[in-house]
Amino acid sequence: MPSSEPIVELPPQPIPAGESMPARKVIRSWLTHLMERSTSRALMLLVVDYMIFFALISAAVGLSNGWLRLLAGLVAGFWIGRLFILGHDACHQSYTPNRSLNRVLGRIAFLPSMSAYSMWEVGHNVMHHGFTNLKGMDFVWLPKSKEEYDALSPARKLLERIYRSGWGTWLYYTVEIWWNKMYFPNKENKPGERKAFFWDNVLVSGFAVIWIALIALFVPEEVGFFSALVTAFVIPFIFWNGMIGWVVYINHTHEDIAWYDNKKEWAAAQPFVTTTVHLTFKRKFGAAMHHIMEHTAHHLDMTIPLYKLKEAQEHLEHMLPNRIVVQPFSWRWYFANAKKCKLYDYAAHQWVDFKGQPTTQPVFVKA
Repeated sequence: MPSSEPIVELPPQPIPAGESMPARKVIRSWLTHLMERSTSRALMLLVVDYMIFFALISAAVGLSNGWLRLLAGLVAGFWIGRLFILGHDACHQSYTPNRSLNRVLGRIAFLPSMSAYSMWEVGHNVMHHGFTNLKGMDFVWLPKSKEEYDALSPARKLLERIYRSGWGTWLYYTVEIWWNKMYFPNKENKPGERKAFFWDNVLVSGFAVIWIALIALFVPEEVGFFSALVTAFVIPFIFWNGMIGWVVYINHTHEDIAWYDNKKEWAAAQPFVTTTVHLTFKRKFGAAMHHIMEHTAHHLDMTIPLYKLKEAQEHLEHMLPNRIVVQPFSWRWYFANAKKCKLYDYAAHQWVDFKGQPTTQPVFVKA
């Protein structure tokens, strides 16, 4: 009887750093055995994460100790992030083998983060993944040039300094991404006219109304509605915005990662590998984040499901030694990185401070 197990070919020999990088199609072919998706596993992950999320929200509403309610609210914000990552996979059609099911599960997973599925699909899948780190197309954490910064009003300069301080990721994502581009955006920020944009925003708004109504219905008298609203709705939402802002920031902001304002130069630099950072963590934190930090593999091929990204990233780093930016995470590194990465000199391909002084070495960019 032939084995039912899939045949997995051994990875090819590593490509030395001095040799030309293979085409994206070739590199993706090395990882085809990791693209198989499982509906049962996807459903299990979603159900379990939702159960934990509801338990945390219940604790943030009903616990008598205010500090414990606050803690539950913070952890609930983290769980919103976990649910969002599942929806993010579904939006990439990498969560289950069924496209229609992915659309349904993605919308369900996005509800606590108040993220409109169709809006995210255009902004993230098309603009961010299609044109990662290309000015004029990819807009998330796009660094300003010194000239652009100097042209800002004093108030807008202050806001930019807060965003880039390392402490302002929650404010950046809440204002610049969620409010301006995701939640009933105005005509200037809306990527076209589609009924789905409106109805997906109605869907997440309806969920938020039900969420708040349930807090009012079940809050103990000794806790009070407004206190419970803060710990079970406001705090989780703020934490979630900080979490997603932080994740996107550290996945693409690093002294060895280049940004581009020239499409030809960007394309020659093989951006599917060179524009992302692989952040490594201690104590299984990467698994707690559903492996979204194995980000190079994810950008190489969006169809690899999150539960296989760790293995895909390991294969990629084995096959392309010294080509991928791998950064062990620490808070000391994070704030040092934020201090360096304020504005960007697109001609020299290096970060500069708000005075225009270089803070990093130029990144070598293939001509």
